[in-house]
Amino acid sequence: MAVRPRAAGLSRLTSLLVILALSGLLGAIGYVMEGSTSPPVVQPASPPSVAPYASYIAGSGMLEASTRNIALSTPVGGVVAEVAIKVGDRVHKGQELFRIDGRDLEAQLAVRVAAAIAAQAQIPEAQASLAQARDQLKRGEGLAAGSTISLQELANRQFTAQLNQARLGTARANADLADAQVEETKINIGRLTIRAPIEGEILQLNVRPGEYAQTGTLPNPLLLLGDTSTLHVRVDVDENDGWRLKPGAPAKAFLRGNSAISFDLSFAYIEPYVLPKIELSGASTERVDTRVLQVVYSVRKGDLPIYVGQQVDVYIETPSITRAPELSVADPATGHVGN
Repeated sequence: MAVRPRAAGLSRLTSLLVILALSGLLGAIGYVMEGSTSPPVVQPASPPSVAPYASYIAGSGMLEASTRNIALSTPVGGVVAEVAIKVGDRVHKGQELFRIDGRDLEAQLAVRVAAAIAAQAQIPEAQASLAQARDQLKRGEGLAAGSTISLQELANRQFTAQLNQARLGTARANADLADAQVEETKINIGRLTIRAPIEGEILQLNVRPGEYAQTGTLPNPLLLLGDTSTLHVRVDVDENDGWRLKPGAPAKAFLRGNSAISFDLSFAYIEPYVLPKIELSGASTERVDTRVLQVVYSVRKGDLPIYVGQQVDVYIETPSITRAPELSVADPATGHVGN
């Protein structure tokens, strides 16, 4: 009678182990199937641009001001006293942008102006002394030499007149020097005020009152200025495609992030110097040692949502070809042209 309960317990334990094994097997199968399922493909926010020409050169373009982006600095380092503009302002040529504290030069100017006034006052004094000496000499020359006036006295009067003539020249030279020093100080004070060299827009402002403005070329310029009424697109064309580029060829740019925004470009010029590529797009086919020829196009900004420093994809139309043309080369000895 005691055997039956024991057998029933073993049967229930066996059933439980079978259920646990089947559950583990099903869980492992589900985990493997879930891991092998491909994740959903994320659609790009904007489809890539499509070349509008049958034969073309593609390049990465950078928007810049038509005057280039002018990085302004200060010829004299010092604490900024005032900033007269803000980012985005349109400024005209000669307009004040910011000013360096120049109280030391203003004090120096006051001292030099006083010195110039004193130097100018010495000129009438020297003129009076010269007039007196000339009058004495004239009177002496009217007397009989050797009887009424001695030869030594006459010579002394001549020397006195010459000496006063030299003193008058020195006084005038000192006055000119003092005036030049005043002008020098005024010029130095004027250099403390940085003015716009062209008419344009303030693109970037990295200077504030109270900060010390350094001279020279800075990684972050104190102020960036450029004419943005017309923008330029500087396109990097791979040197291998340079021979296909034709001056004046039509081109079209597509805005990165929204290829639906595109605009036609007007040819401006080609910079005839191949240089190492600086702006890298990050494409896997791009080499660090790539050298590019830069071609510049222009575009009227108008209502286009484009900004200086923005990158665009540019397509330049080229003539359709099946292979690279053979160029005729002249023999340097005979001048004969042949392949």
